[in-house]
Amino acid sequence: MDDAEYLLNVVDVEATCWEGPPPPGQVNEIIEIGLTVVDLRAGERLAKHRLLVRPARSKVSPFCTELTGLTQAEVDAGLSFADACRTLAARHRTGLLPWASWGDYDRNQFTRQCRRTDTTYPFGRRHTNAKAAFTVSYALRRRPGMAQALRAAGLPLEGRHHRGDDDAWNIAALVLDLARRGDWPAG
Repeated sequence: MDDAEYLLNVVDVEATCWEGPPPPGQVNEIIEIGLTVVDLRAGERLAKHRLLVRPARSKVSPFCTELTGLTQAEVDAGLSFADACRTLAARHRTGLLPWASWGDYDRNQFTRQCRRTDTTYPFGRRHTNAKAAFTVSYALRRRPGMAQALRAAGLPLEGRHHRGDDDAWNIAALVLDLARRGDWPAG
């Protein structure tokens, strides 16, 4: 069997945000993509990656910097969104491997931004909403945030919350917890 069939990309994005609605002419744009490669068979996180993305139609607000730690100067040095999508596909086989995110925000943000920028969507169709799977596995009435889920599973929050690479790493720990429980959806 091909080892790739046991691999999963766990993705988390951070996007420009404001305390209220976006300023006139600005839109939510991805500014950081975190990706953790998980080997479901071995039950381990293999690699943690981070791509900074330069926004084209928005600026990093003070609120966004406070939340994520990312500054306008940092993201200005990032890749264009189109280059980030090409990098995901080339380096991380995102079009071939299944992927997961905490909720549907990340998938929907990629879909919206790809449409808006006429960029090829970098992922395949095999997406799992890890938040939904966790909610079912733990028989919860409400879908928890990632930090709440880590507490419920007895796992530590590693790194900085609301950083794409750290959040992807933590979500990957929750995915592996679900897999150990026999509750990670197959293929």
